[in-house]
Amino acid sequence: MSQSLHGAQSRGLVTAGDGYRIEPVEPRPARLREQAALLAHVFPRSGRYSPEYLRWQYAENPSGTAVGFDAYDGESLAAHYVTQPLEAEIFGRVERGLLSFNTATHPGHQGRGLFTRLARATYARARELGFGFVVGVANANSTPGFTGRLGFTLVAPLDVETGFGYVDADPAQRPAFRQLWSRERLAWRLRNPNVRYRLARGRLFAPTHLRGVAMQLTCESYESAPAPSGRQPLLGAWLGLHPSRRRRGVALAIPPSLRPSPLNLIFLDLTSQHRTLQRSDVQFEALDFDAY
Repeated sequence: MSQSLHGAQSRGLVTAGDGYRIEPVEPRPARLREQAALLAHVFPRSGRYSPEYLRWQYAENPSGTAVGFDAYDGESLAAHYVTQPLEAEIFGRVERGLLSFNTATHPGHQGRGLFTRLARATYARARELGFGFVVGVANANSTPGFTGRLGFTLVAPLDVETGFGYVDADPAQRPAFRQLWSRERLAWRLRNPNVRYRLARGRLFAPTHLRGVAMQLTCESYESAPAPSGRQPLLGAWLGLHPSRRRRGVALAIPPSLRPSPLNLIFLDLTSQHRTLQRSDVQFEALDFDAY
């Protein structure tokens, strides 16, 4: 990236040679409506994208406002990429990082490298702001773009299991990487306008598309979490990575036809230390990203 382009990004606007205008993501009402419309157009089956949902994600996070960029073709939003601030314990220290999540390119503008351009602009800006890493969950189709063009490392596919009872973990075992959830940030996470969470035996659960199956968000107990209490679900699923997880109950094998598409945990170090994560030393669960 040239010095002049980098400086222009810092000031907030870049006009690329192909005519696209690159602007930083801002959670203003008009922009949120444009971004929600693009995401809903690209992912019509999701049903989750609305200005209210994006305002919750982009503007209300107590760890900070979203960091990302939009690409405009004239007055039309052509592509969108955004990351979400978080705090994590990583290799023995607390550090600010980013979760890579919402990305979309309008079908009429695909194949022109906009996603890569927006992502690189985002990571350059993240370094300026002092963030130390980016973590994300990518499906099989998008993983090669992150690892091949953007320098991410593939940590591991997320584990998925279901069964009776619930999942917990050894609290004495401290993995090298885990996201930190303060009371304020947990309360924000549970205000997701699209999901009704519940607390059962100290564990947080979210509904899934499978009738009678609830997703356990984390192995940890959150007795005072701001969520209504209810009965423990008959069947509970769990998604993520955890070196010491264990099921307090009977695990069930998931038939191949019902298994979700593999989701991969990916990691990008924004420092000069060339850090990587190993699956055996990572705690990352459904609470830590926006699937539920």
